[in-house]
Amino acid sequence: MKQTQLSLYTVIERKGLKFKKGFLLGTIFLCFTAGSFSQNLNLPDAINIALKNSLDIQLQRNNLEIAKINNYVGVAGGLPQVAATASDNEQLINVNQKLNTGQEIKRSAAPANNLSANVTAGMLLYNGFRVMATRKRLEQLELQNEKYLNSQVQNVIAQVMTAYYDVIRQQAYVKTFDLSIDVAQKRLEIVKAQQSVGMANNADLFQSQLDLNNLQQLKTSQMLVVDQAKTSLLTLLTLKPDSAISIVDTIIVDRTLVLGDILSSIHQNADILAAIDQVRINELIVKETGAQRYPTVRATAAYNFTRNQVAAGNVLLNRSYGPSGAIALGIPIFNGSIYKRQEKVAEINVQNAGLQRDILIRDYTSNAVRTFQAYSTNLQQLETGRKNLELAQKLLNLVLLRYQYREATILEVRQAQESFQNTAFALTNLTFAAKSSEIELQRLINQIKF
Repeated sequence: MKQTQLSLYTVIERKGLKFKKGFLLGTIFLCFTAGSFSQNLNLPDAINIALKNSLDIQLQRNNLEIAKINNYVGVAGGLPQVAATASDNEQLINVNQKLNTGQEIKRSAAPANNLSANVTAGMLLYNGFRVMATRKRLEQLELQNEKYLNSQVQNVIAQVMTAYYDVIRQQAYVKTFDLSIDVAQKRLEIVKAQQSVGMANNADLFQSQLDLNNLQQLKTSQMLVVDQAKTSLLTLLTLKPDSAISIVDTIIVDRTLVLGDILSSIHQNADILAAIDQVRINELIVKETGAQRYPTVRATAAYNFTRNQVAAGNVLLNRSYGPSGAIALGIPIFNGSIYKRQEKVAEINVQNAGLQRDILIRDYTSNAVRTFQAYSTNLQQLETGRKNLELAQKLLNLVLLRYQYREATILEVRQAQESFQNTAFALTNLTFAAKSSEIELQRLINQIKF
């Protein structure tokens, strides 16, 4: 793995020209901080925080937990069902009975009690293997939700990494402005020194001061962009958006990615694996639907108890109890061809799931090729960008030196300064774009590295 970085400004010294301490000296990586904050944040910590706090991951984790709970033989209908009921009915009745013996019984508001209780157990013996198909479908749903969770984790990591490196990019812009401000301040000092001996006019002085003020305003605006980039990162981490963080890091681009390896690994993408699971799930739904056209055999067993007591009448007490059992057979003969049509619809859904899988593979493959093309192009341009920055640095120092000796105009200094800024911005953007492409390529094959 090679480290892509911005080279350092070359120190150009000439007798009679004094630079400020630290001006154009040091090594400038793509890692700058615009201020001092209370908490340093590195990439592994940021990702760990995001994985712990992400609401999207928590939501998908809950979906996986639901799938695990439903993946149970009882939900599929493969276990016996046991129920118990009891009732106690008190009432007042009017009795008027004539017996064959000639005896007549009459009584008003006679108390009566009806007590009953039973325990029933039922077991499905056969229904066209629908229980087995349902159980397999529930297992497949759990596996599919695991892949969805994996996909969400990969997405969150990619989003955090991109936002993290965007903060570094924006801070690099600030550092570029800082160095350009140093040049503008040096130019202003030169103009003031020349004006003190009558070798410069007010126009150069005013222009130098205006350029310095404009750069300071641009830096202030860029500081706002840095703060907003940090807020976006904090939002992904589900932290308070006004939290104080400091990021001091470098963008390192992995130059070892190969398109052939990526395309051969594209089927490892969690979304594609979940789409493959959906095909299997729909095939099991076909079996479940088709099983409705088969006979159903169910066994039941019960233990019943009843007790009827009346204060008046021919039968004062009637009590019965004991076990019972039965086997029930249900044969669907005709229901308007509903089951048959449902099965055909389920078969079409299998085809649709297969098409959605193929579309996903096609789109992800296309995305991988386009992203790799951008990645490869950015890597090729990085070396040229680095060389261009070195030349822009040398040109700026040389023109500033010539300006001090009145061998260059203020316009030439401004042009060299703008050229340096644009070159530095371009190299920063190239490095960030290459890193973003790398992250996306690794996300597509579920192999994000950090």
